[in-house]
Parts: sequence; structure tokens; C-alpha cells
Amino acid sequence: MSIKKSYEEINEKIRKGTAVVVTAEEVIGIAEEKGIQDAAKYVDVVTTGTFGPMCSSGAFINFGHSDPPIRMTKILLNNVNAYGGLAAVDSYIGATEPSQDLGIEYGGAHIICDLIDGKPVHLKAYSPGTDCYPRKEIDTYITKDLINEAYLYNPRNCYQNYSAAINTSDRLLHTYMGVLKPHMENINYSTSGELSPLLNDPYLRTIGIGTKIFLAGAAGYVSWQGTQFVTEKPRGENGIPLSPACTLAVTGDLKKMSTEYIKPAVFEKYGTSLFVGIGIPIPVLDEDLLHNLSVQNKDIYTNIVDYSVPRLNKPVLGKCSYGELRSGELVLDGNTIKTAPLSSLYKARKIALELKRWVAEEGFTLQEPIEAFPKVSTLNSLKESVDGGI
Repeated sequence: MSIKKSYEEINEKIRKGTAVVVTAEEVIGIAEEKGIQDAAKYVDVVTTGTFGPMCSSGAFINFGHSDPPIRMTKILLNNVNAYGGLAAVDSYIGATEPSQDLGIEYGGAHIICDLIDGKPVHLKAYSPGTDCYPRKEIDTYITKDLINEAYLYNPRNCYQNYSAAINTSDRLLHTYMGVLKPHMENINYSTSGELSPLLNDPYLRTIGIGTKIFLAGAAGYVSWQGTQFVTEKPRGENGIPLSPACTLAVTGDLKKMSTEYIKPAVFEKYGTSLFVGIGIPIPVLDEDLLHNLSVQNKDIYTNIVDYSVPRLNKPVLGKCSYGELRSGELVLDGNTIKTAPLSSLYKARKIALELKRWVAEEGFTLQEPIEAFPKVSTLNSLKESVDGGI
């Protein structure tokens, strides 16, 4: 007899404290011991986690009105540009924006984490002045407790798989995938593999608009499909895409977050980024979902891409599993090459365990998606035009 559960049934168990909640690593052993059908009957929720660089991140801030009021058009936070093209005292600070005096060594990601930590941040803002907003300049300090709203809104997080990076050239490369040594001396990758949220639900049956998540130590939500979202990519037999596919736009209250689960980062000779911790609880609705949730690193594959080719479509040199990548080395074209993760497995495990505690002990219920994501077959590339006659 097939197993079928509903969100309502599972949430009722969560409220009563009787739900069986395990992490995506723990469910693998349960599935091997009990079999898929009995494991699907036994387990109610599987928690996932990832912690890695997610450049497409940032925060909206409302500073509150000064007296006399100002319509901020140019905004600096600790000498980092924040976007001023919104209402009078609303702003968006992007994680990768560099400091005007320190460059990439301090940027928007650092501002976000300083605010989370309760540190004072220097605000300077300018305005041409208007009848209703006569003030032309303000120089003060803010903290998360002194401002009104402050929330993360990250347009592209939590990639569903990502290609591993290699360098076949004879020079050192500094990239968003870290430092790539010449002559294929190393391979870098960035995902938590069998713990990664979108690899555990490859067809996004339970993840969509409105899904409640763990975001940087606080409750958050999936607000939309992420930018560069595409569903129709080549997949393995287990349904997992073999290259970058779906992404998520996510949001949550910055004031409630913890820098234990969100960290600024500087990539040498590349730029500033933000490590973001995301966990998604996945309900075990049926046996098919349990089968997907019990996927192992040895069965999750990605492409190895040559970053030395300065083109949009870079050469794929081969395919490998996350089991191979996690081992610390793999063989490519007869060469044994060292591998290293940009993402933190330690943090991903910690996130999955903390989210497990939220669900099992604190009654963190699951939110069925308000709307499923669309199917997207291709991504547009930027076409160059000299006269607008596209």
C-alpha cells in the first residue's frame, strides 16, 4: 500500500510534538535500514542545509525620517554606496558593493553583518532638497534597533547544483569560485551535496512561493523564483540536474538573524561576497519524495568547467560525483587533482540540525507553497546592439 501524507497531517504532528524529524544525512541510513516504503511511513520531515557564498544578496533598510526630513538620493553606509532610488528613506544595500576607501576588503556584506551584530553604522546621505523634504544632508549613526524595517531580500540564492571549476591555462586565476591554480592543479566546488535543499527535492514538489525556511538563523520565506532560474536542464537518472538550474529568491527579518549563519567574505582579486545559511524542511508526502530525500553524494553529479576560457559557454571537461569531490581528490584525464569546497559542510550540518530542532521541539510548522514555480526551458543571454534595433 502506497504512503500518502498531507501538510495538514504533518503539521498537526509537529504541533503535538510527535513528528519524526531527521536531517537529509540521517534519512539515508533510515532508508537503507527500513526500505523506502517503511521509511516514508516512519519519517515525517527531512531537514536540509547549505552554507556558501551567495553574491546575489542584499538588504532593504528604512532609516526613519529625520527632522527636518530628507529625501535621500545618495547614501553611504560606512562609506559603502547604498541604493537611493527608492522612497525618501528607503534603501537597498547589495552584498557585493565595495567600500569607497577600502575597496573589496569591506563591502555591503560587511554592512549587513555589522547591522545584525548590533554595531553602529555610519550613515551619510545627500539630497537636492525639495519643498516637502528640505534637508540636503545628514551625517549620523544607525543600529538595527534605531532603524525601522531591515530585511534581507536575496534575488538569487541556494543554487540547485553548481558546476565545479578548473583552470587549464598556465596562469593563476582569481574567480568567484576561489583561486584556480594553473595546469589543472585544483578543482573547486560549492554545494553541500546530499544536504543541499534543492538537490533533495529535484522537481520542487514542496518548494515554491511562500515556503517557510531557515534563513541566516531566523525564519524566512521563499518569495519568488530566483534570478537565472531554469528547470529544463539535462538530469541524471535520479532527476537531479547535472548543471546550475533552479534558484530561489528569499527574504527574512535581518534583525532576528545571527552572524553564526551569515558571514561576509572577500575573494582575493575578485570581490566581496556573503556566505548565507539556508535550510529547508521537506515534508515526506509519499515514497517518491522519500526516495529523492535519501540521495547520496555518490549519486549526485556535476560538470567540471574550464574557467580559463573567457566566454559565456565554457568547455565542460568531464563529469564527477560529489562523493569524488568530497574525497579530496579525483582523477581527470589520468591526472589526480585535489578538490576543495567553497561551501561549509560543517555549517550545512549545523543548519540542518538546528532546523530539525525548530521543527521537532519548537513547533516550526511547514508552509505548503502558495504557488508552484513555472517551467523555464532557457535563459536569455545579453545581446549587444548599437542602435536599439534588436
